[in-house]
Amino acid sequence: MAKVLRIINRLNLGGPTYNAAYLTRYLQPEFETMLVAGMKDESEESSEFIVREMGITPVYITDMRREISPVADYKAYKQIRNIIQDFKPDIVHTHAAKAGTLGRLAAWSADVPVIVHTFHGHVFHSYFNPLKTALFKSIERRLSSISTGIIAISELQKHELCDIHRVCPKEKTKVIPLGFDLDRFHNLPIEARDAFRSKYGLKENDIAIGIIGRIVHVKNHSMFIKAFAQVCKQTSEKVKAVVIGDGEDRTMIQNLCKELGLRISIPEIPTTEFDVVFTSWIHKVEDALAGIDIVAMSSLNEGTPVSLIEAQAAGKAIVTTEVGGIANVVLPGETALLSDSGNLDDFASNMITAVKSEEFRSSASEKGWTFVRQRFHYERLVSDMGLYYQSLLKYHK
Repeated sequence: MAKVLRIINRLNLGGPTYNAAYLTRYLQPEFETMLVAGMKDESEESSEFIVREMGITPVYITDMRREISPVADYKAYKQIRNIIQDFKPDIVHTHAAKAGTLGRLAAWSADVPVIVHTFHGHVFHSYFNPLKTALFKSIERRLSSISTGIIAISELQKHELCDIHRVCPKEKTKVIPLGFDLDRFHNLPIEARDAFRSKYGLKENDIAIGIIGRIVHVKNHSMFIKAFAQVCKQTSEKVKAVVIGDGEDRTMIQNLCKELGLRISIPEIPTTEFDVVFTSWIHKVEDALAGIDIVAMSSLNEGTPVSLIEAQAAGKAIVTTEVGGIANVVLPGETALLSDSGNLDDFASNMITAVKSEEFRSSASEKGWTFVRQRFHYERLVSDMGLYYQSLLKYHK
């Protein structure tokens, strides 16, 4: 039985945790897998419950954290190197940037036969200044040279990595889309909708527009709020915005709401009279999807956004910016209305269309499940990855 050491940046709520967990759990018994994770930031919500519910006990690298720290990063590297020496994996598979750097270097120094890295997103635009971005690209090119294989999670992401940013060669890069347990989002019970709306003060005839994810700069919540303010002014429908998640920019976004004349309800001071409700993190996102009508995403950069896949599985219409791999995970014009990143007027116009058109929302609901069930179920992910591992082992072990 081949051994896989799977290393992930940290167990914070989001798509990479699900990806790593499904592969760890369901590639058995063909592959024996150990899951290693760094430590999440205090501002992030833990996703440890995801791996625990699957019967997985992760090994934590206490010095591997989001911030760059030469001293801590070197300690983390040595911890990973020690794990490799004890576990003796045939494959080291890293997920996301920090794990990809430390894990691949440790695997290379220990002569691991197969080294694989998955880009769940990338930081080559909208994150850092040009000098720092150029440095990260240089590092990734070096890491690519010691990698046996690179996994992109969409064709568009492969194009960005190989053709635009040129951090890895096409011949080394394999497209394997993410996979999820989508059944739990399909045919959500009316009781779940009623419970969510009652908890957060949404009336039955309110059209609830939700945005799901970390409240940080790259997610561009400010554009979502500004667009929602336009919706309130330009439609007669009763609309509410639901901000699901938390993060370092939450106070700034709440202040923006006030500046735009939008009443808010927050977990610390809930109220029944609001335009925008902040829920903080919700572990069972299917409960939130049951209660909202439209899912919005205003990001400046994305890999494969899990919330949009889950939204379609739940039969929700989508309004989103067209960045990263988004166009690969929705049906443009059918399940989602897309606009250019940063185009506030276009984004707001699409949101108004989704609010006013019950026909669009109904049509998107019907098409979404069929689309994502075929492309993004975890069974397809596990099968694709198993075949890829075997092909790499055949020539490199």
